[in-house]
Amino acid sequence: MARAAKRPSLDAPRGRGGMLTRSPQPSRDRFGRFTEWIARNMGTPVFLLALTLFCVGWIAWNTTMPESLRFDDAALGFTALTLVLSLQASYAAPLILLAQNRQDDRDRVQIEQDRQRAERNLADTEYLAREIVALRMALTDIAGDVVTRDVLRTELRALLERLDAEPDAPLSEDERR
Repeated sequence: MARAAKRPSLDAPRGRGGMLTRSPQPSRDRFGRFTEWIARNMGTPVFLLALTLFCVGWIAWNTTMPESLRFDDAALGFTALTLVLSLQASYAAPLILLAQNRQDDRDRVQIEQDRQRAERNLADTEYLAREIVALRMALTDIAGDVVTRDVLRTELRALLERLDAEPDAPLSEDERR
C-alpha cells in the first residue's frame, strides 16, 4: 500500500525535512572587516618582509634561472613584477580608505557617546551642588546661624550613623527637613 504524500499544514511550523531551507545570509559587515584586516596588516613588518622576500625571489628567479624557466625578462625591466606591484597598490589604497572611513564612523559614535556622558556628569554634579546648597540653607534656617562645611559634614555623618544603626527607624521632624 502506497503512503500518501504528506502535505504541510498551516498550523504547524515548517520543519527541515522536505522543505527548502534558506541558507544563512552572509554578514553585510564582512567586507568592512576584511578591509580593516587589510589595512591593519599592510603596514606591519611581517607584510613588508614578505613583500620584500617575494620581490627578491621574483628577481632572483628571473635572473638566475635558465631562459626556458624565466617568466619575466630582466632586460625589459621586470614588466610582470611591476604590473603585479601596481595591481597590489591599486587595490590596497581603496581598501585602506574604506577601513579609515569605518574607523571615522566608529570615532564619531564614540565622541557622541562621550559628549552625552559628559552632559550627564555635568547635570549630576549641578544637581548635587543644588542639593548641598539646599541642605545648607535648611540647616541655616534650623540653627539660625551660618552652617560651615564642617558642621554640615558632622550633621550628615550623624544622620548616616543613625540610619546604619536603625535602618527601619522613622526620622524625626527635624531630620526630615
